[in-house]
Amino acid sequence: MNFNKTNLPAILGGTPAISIDHEISNKWPDLNQDDEAAVLQVMRDGNISTHKVIHKLETAYAEFSGRSYALAHNNGTSALLAAFHSIGLQLGDEVLVPSATFWASVLPMLWIGAVPVFCESETERMGIDPNDLEKKITPKTRAIVVVHLWGLPSKMTEIFNIAKKHNLKIIEDASHAHGASWKGRPCGSLGDVSVFSLQGDKLAPAGEGGILLCDNYEYYERAICLGDITKIIELQTPSRRFAATSFGIKTRIAPLSAAIGCNQLTRLKEHNALRNKNLRYLSNKLEKLGFDTFLPPEHIERVYFEYLIRYKEAKHPLSLKTLAKALISEGCQVSAPRYPLLHQQPFFTEGTFKEVLRLPSEHPLPDYLNGSLPKTEASNQSLLKLPSFPGTDNGIIDQYIHAFDKIMAYSKEIAEALNDND
Repeated sequence: MNFNKTNLPAILGGTPAISIDHEISNKWPDLNQDDEAAVLQVMRDGNISTHKVIHKLETAYAEFSGRSYALAHNNGTSALLAAFHSIGLQLGDEVLVPSATFWASVLPMLWIGAVPVFCESETERMGIDPNDLEKKITPKTRAIVVVHLWGLPSKMTEIFNIAKKHNLKIIEDASHAHGASWKGRPCGSLGDVSVFSLQGDKLAPAGEGGILLCDNYEYYERAICLGDITKIIELQTPSRRFAATSFGIKTRIAPLSAAIGCNQLTRLKEHNALRNKNLRYLSNKLEKLGFDTFLPPEHIERVYFEYLIRYKEAKHPLSLKTLAKALISEGCQVSAPRYPLLHQQPFFTEGTFKEVLRLPSEHPLPDYLNGSLPKTEASNQSLLKLPSFPGTDNGIIDQYIHAFDKIMAYSKEIAEALNDND
């Protein structure tokens, strides 16, 4: 082995691999003069509450996803609440959900009295596990929440079959998956009701915003009545009688956000192409070093809201903790997955959820305190989050590859030097 400073891992006294600033390749969102002009146009028009740009955004997302109806919301969480409401969930109905997701995929259902039942995530794509979810179906089960985690579409063939067999609705949280597709069908078209978040980190950001999508007019109308007073007035059905009150909340998107959202959607293909190019290049290199980078099967087009890799600790001298420490010494930006597992959170384990749910005390509920998802927990502990490199690669990706190369080549030496027994 060559022990010169360039090839020696920084944690052993070598020169750190990363010398290039992360800013150019990592800056997100990518806002430009067109975004600024779109916002200024709304301001100059003077209508900053109900501007026609909202309708433009809805039309654009309906066309983008091939859905009949689109309804803009102030954020993805509100859109998910509307989705749960729209399919007519009743007090005590159970909904099968993943634990490895952002809380908004799950918690809004509690406000309408539905009960989340946590399921394992399968290890190939980290989506909800069809085998486990089918085992957890009861006479009270009404729906399944599907989350395309990090932009990788879930196992929809199996999920569709289970939903059809048991007459279950699918709520598709496609918030990570703008531009992804399954068997040629775009994410956002795979649920009875589907939702995109437009929050600032997302692939088509608006700052804050959400889109609800469906093909069933009844669902669309129920979502409108929940919180869009402007559209209730426009209804030509008996539901127009709720225009003075809605169903008690207000979820309409702000036109300034909608203006950014419209422009960002037009640039989605361009943005995704650059991000995908960068991360496919990095993935191919890391796969050769023994990492699982979640390369998709042929029938899936994935995108990269976030970039996570799996490290098979049992096959290497270094623990994941020490690997991360060594990468940070090289100047890499690495961390654990962003989302803590929901079934382990105090909101559920300490019983706080009951204050929101307000079911009768005698109503049977899942045992969240002692609930365990061993496959999900083990898999989550094997993951490492890297930058998603949405911008132009200025050479920093090759430096990341060099950092990994050094550390894996000297893994035994690093383990011995750090007495790595984790």
